[in-house]
Amino acid sequence: MTDIKLGETDGPAGERMVAEFTVNPWSDWAARGAIVIVFTAFAIVGLAGIPRHLPVDSIHKLLMVAASIANVMFVTLVASTTLTRLTPIQKARGIEPRISALLGTFLCITLAFLPKAELGPVLSAASTALILIGASLSFAVLRWLGKSFSILAEARRLVTEGPYRVVRHPLYICEGIATVGVMLQVISPLAVLIIIVFAMIQYRRMINEEKILTSAFPEYRAYAARTPLVIPARLAGFYRRSNRA
Repeated sequence: MTDIKLGETDGPAGERMVAEFTVNPWSDWAARGAIVIVFTAFAIVGLAGIPRHLPVDSIHKLLMVAASIANVMFVTLVASTTLTRLTPIQKARGIEPRISALLGTFLCITLAFLPKAELGPVLSAASTALILIGASLSFAVLRWLGKSFSILAEARRLVTEGPYRVVRHPLYICEGIATVGVMLQVISPLAVLIIIVFAMIQYRRMINEEKILTSAFPEYRAYAARTPLVIPARLAGFYRRSNRA
């Protein structure tokens, strides 16, 4: 779904208004309404699909129910958070950031329309576990973002604590984990292609967000200099040491 970490910081910097930027309240609430309607529909569909996994008579079914519940919780939180989010102080200009944001949010849904793959019990459980982990972590990160959340590249207030102390785009990582889990359940050349395109679009969204955050918050440069993009510093250091070995 979405990362826009245009979130919270203490002090006056987080309240800074960007010159010559005004928000049309009607368009802002129209956008909020559209997001609420779409993600509420996702939640309803997700809830309706849970009974087909019942009764829970195996570990795999337990994982499937848990993953479904975690996903419903996440999309419900997207809808409820959108209603209470802060008004943006700056937005990315042009059509490309909007297209990238919408494709990055909804492209992976196409995986649900692909035929299920014949998976063994181990791979099937692994894919479901990835969905459960990704959806649960996405819920936790979105809870941290709170009123700073949005789908388009918009600056609200700057989040640099919690999961954002580890990487600059934690929600993309969490969503990526869940999406890989979904891809495994329908694995095929087309599914892999969708995942590759999805990853490219998400990277483009990161670039758009970095630009708007740097423009709105001068202190973002210092934060970006000390915080990795998506790979935690310790993991990146371990990877480099392994390559040298």
